[in-house]
Amino acid sequence: MLDLQDADDLEEAERYLNEIALQTMDFVQPPYNLDALKRVHHALFCNVYSWAGETRTLTISKGETRFCSPEFIESETEKEFSKMADAHWFEGYSREKLVSAVAQSYGTLNVAHPFREGNGRTQRYLFECLVFNAGYIINWDLANREEWVNACIASYYGNDVPLAAIFDKCIGSEIMEVDF
Repeated sequence: MLDLQDADDLEEAERYLNEIALQTMDFVQPPYNLDALKRVHHALFCNVYSWAGETRTLTISKGETRFCSPEFIESETEKEFSKMADAHWFEGYSREKLVSAVAQSYGTLNVAHPFREGNGRTQRYLFECLVFNAGYIINWDLANREEWVNACIASYYGNDVPLAAIFDKCIGSEIMEVDF
């Protein structure tokens, strides 16, 4: 594990190692659940944190945002993943309906915040797989970090409109099958 003491150095190392990990990650197929989220987190952060892939046991917050208490992480994430499963992972959804559905689910899972660090990157990878599985392309580069932070804060307070705006920007066209 890295023994970095400076927060900026740690963030830089995290991002660099994440980019390398993302290049080697396999597509995650449904069913999606907390275990799938843990596997993604482990793959992204195993070279940074010894606790990568483990749900947090500490109460955490960022600014005014207090995340789910550790004892409720499993039940809250499974509740949301069950809703997604009942919706057949949004397969067959129109783009407009998909944007709304993923924004709501992303916001809910973000409040659960199962890991001490790296929740956003972990969720984005899993949601990239979810959106692709639903038949659409997605490009996260179309939204910046500040937009994400503000949208997640708004979602925490029950307003998923900013998250939907981000997904509307990032979710592209439907993937068309090509016959060879």
